[in-house]
Amino acid sequence: MTVPPTARTPSPTPVLRDDDPQRVRLEADGWTVVARSWGAVLTADDVDVSRLRDAVTAVGPDLAVRPLTADDVEDALALDAATLDDHPGGPATAHLPLTPSTARPTDVRRGYGAFDGGELVAMTFVDRDGRTAETDFTVVAPVWRERAVATAVKAASVLGLLGDGVRRFRTGGATENEAILRANARLGYVVDEQWLTYAPPEAAPCAP
Repeated sequence: MTVPPTARTPSPTPVLRDDDPQRVRLEADGWTVVARSWGAVLTADDVDVSRLRDAVTAVGPDLAVRPLTADDVEDALALDAATLDDHPGGPATAHLPLTPSTARPTDVRRGYGAFDGGELVAMTFVDRDGRTAETDFTVVAPVWRERAVATAVKAASVLGLLGDGVRRFRTGGATENEAILRANARLGYVVDEQWLTYAPPEAAPCAP
């Protein structure tokens, strides 16, 4: 997900773009960076359809990648629950657990998954607003990580939404999540935002 801007008045954990002038005042007052995150963009004009198709087929024949449907809600909830502790980052990239409502794909909330037989082992959810789509989250079961499965489901989401007229795709995440950074780069996303999460002097550990 792309990190939202914060209010001008510092909160207990303010999140600021790295070019925000508030940084000078916060850091002078002893506030410390405790997490780093980013946002990235991919436009329809820059999509390499062949590359995305290759990313989807690269995980076959072991896995089948397809859009999620209402029949997959229980599987999505189970995979989400099993991986809740695996999301890196701080407040800016915190993942809200799925509910039966948010796990149900709709016209404006799309889900794509990778299946090992009948078992859902990876998924991504994307929220659409007209001609713009933003990734909510992407997760892969531990045994399937480092096997380009996240790349495959994200590629499937871009291809599907591109066919529905989406022209601008956004995503984001924690800086320490190198796997998803690599996945996004393979698909053509370009990082265009950097975000910093601060903690007050009395609560701040050493900066990363």
